[in-house]
Amino acid sequence: MNKDTIVLGFPEYREQAKNLAEESQCSYADIKIHHFPDGESKLQLPEKLPEHVILCRSLNHPNDKFLELFLAADGAKALGAKVLTLIVPYLAYMRQDCAFHKGEVVSQKAVGKLLALYFDHVITVDSHLHRIHHLSDAIPIQKAINLTATQPMSQFLHSKFQSPFLLGPDGESEQWVAAIAEGAQWDFAVACKERFSDTDVKILLPEADFKARHIVMVDDVASTGKTLINTAKALMSLQPASISVLVTHALFTGNSIRELHDAGVKNIWSCDSIPHFSNQIKLSKLLSESINF
Repeated sequence: MNKDTIVLGFPEYREQAKNLAEESQCSYADIKIHHFPDGESKLQLPEKLPEHVILCRSLNHPNDKFLELFLAADGAKALGAKVLTLIVPYLAYMRQDCAFHKGEVVSQKAVGKLLALYFDHVITVDSHLHRIHHLSDAIPIQKAINLTATQPMSQFLHSKFQSPFLLGPDGESEQWVAAIAEGAQWDFAVACKERFSDTDVKILLPEADFKARHIVMVDDVASTGKTLINTAKALMSLQPASISVLVTHALFTGNSIRELHDAGVKNIWSCDSIPHFSNQIKLSKLLSESINF
């Protein structure tokens, strides 16, 4: 047991934070949160903290969670923590990395500066960085790490199929599809996507023989699911043996799950970066290996 480090978990992410503590051989404690009638949050941390405190929380529904995260970080420092590490398997506000129109706020830089004020280390998984190559370009600290879940995802697929056909639903997914497929020498391809709005997309499948193959659509995040839904609809006419979805981050807003099943998707799998019924892949081992004691 590492007595100099403790993992603190938030209520909605307790199971994953406990798994991280166990994998890292650290002690664990809950952060207790009380919500006042007007929506304010009151946090309670353990009375005594070691020098190294790890806060573990995913930032889906980020507007509520960010403020509580900063309150916890400030409280940890006041209670004696010397080094603060943030384990944030899903990190929000990374998509807006430049101003596309006059007056737009570049949220990536704003959030990155705030995180750098409170944390010495920030570790996330498959954060979709569009125009930057390193997480430290968004969060100006020395140890800002963007891990990838492709290895545990590949291991999971090995337990399900002998020779699946991996398909990326758009060009941005190619890095994940290629990384998972190449190590196992599986067939893979990438579709083309034309986006008209957040919910209106058109998919053009690549030329490949999908008939009687077990197709696994792979992506980093599924939010509205429209890209995956339209890709599945296009695949169904080509008579695959089955269609599955494998993503790192399972947001799946609205009726996306029902629509995926209606489009012919048999299996929906995800990592446990965001609590969801589709969680099949634990990230605790991957995350623990990146912690610097």
